[in-house]
Amino acid sequence: MENKKIIEVIRALALEAGDKIMEIYARDDFEVRTKSDDSPVTEADEAADALISAGLRAAFPEIAVVTEEQSDSHSIRADRFFIVDPLDGTKEFVHRRGDFTVNIALIENGTPVLGVVFAPAKKRLFYTDASGQTVEESQDGSLKPLHVSPADNEALIVVASKSHRDAATDDYINKYKVADNAAAGSSLKFCLVAAGEADLYPRLGRTMEWDTAAGHAVLLGAGGQVVRFDDHTPLTYGKPIYENPFFIALSPGVQLKDS
Repeated sequence: MENKKIIEVIRALALEAGDKIMEIYARDDFEVRTKSDDSPVTEADEAADALISAGLRAAFPEIAVVTEEQSDSHSIRADRFFIVDPLDGTKEFVHRRGDFTVNIALIENGTPVLGVVFAPAKKRLFYTDASGQTVEESQDGSLKPLHVSPADNEALIVVASKSHRDAATDDYINKYKVADNAAAGSSLKFCLVAAGEADLYPRLGRTMEWDTAAGHAVLLGAGGQVVRFDDHTPLTYGKPIYENPFFIALSPGVQLKDS
């Protein structure tokens, strides 16, 4: 019963945050600043963060909330916590490319068990239901259960970052037999694998747990997996400073190559 309430709340908060983000996106004068790590932040990040964090704390005061935009939350250590990226893909937002998302996930004992990813400019909404099964909700409210596609290792579809693809990523992808490449920003890459629109998403670059947790939950609920790049063990959450190692998201049929 609690899972049902959690999904109802995080879905509603993601949609509300998406509406706020799109209000600011429609303007031509929104503020962009640079954070201490040289990444951009906008008033849309901050407005969505305030809305989501307040909503989570009001609905679930007993569950800790870790969010990208509140540095004092980064010292939290708990077995069970929400983790939030209120606007994943800020560069996509600033450059008006549309591939940005609202990410909210619940972590239990290192695993993202529930999550929602909303891409307001793309009008795509993905989330796990109370049982953990992933669905995509259409604009008419209809729900489509998502399942990863059986991978054809002779003709894989690979998705990679729009903003962070580099030579190391290309070298790794070249180890596979690739039929097609897709490009997407933010956590949408996980969702493409979950929806059967891609088979493999390698990330050889720095990410934080709030970047990946919701997409990871969506992929798990569709039958996929996310593993560390170095030893192919499951990617876990609640790590020191909430920083991820390199990782690979995939449908289970993909025969992984050595790193």
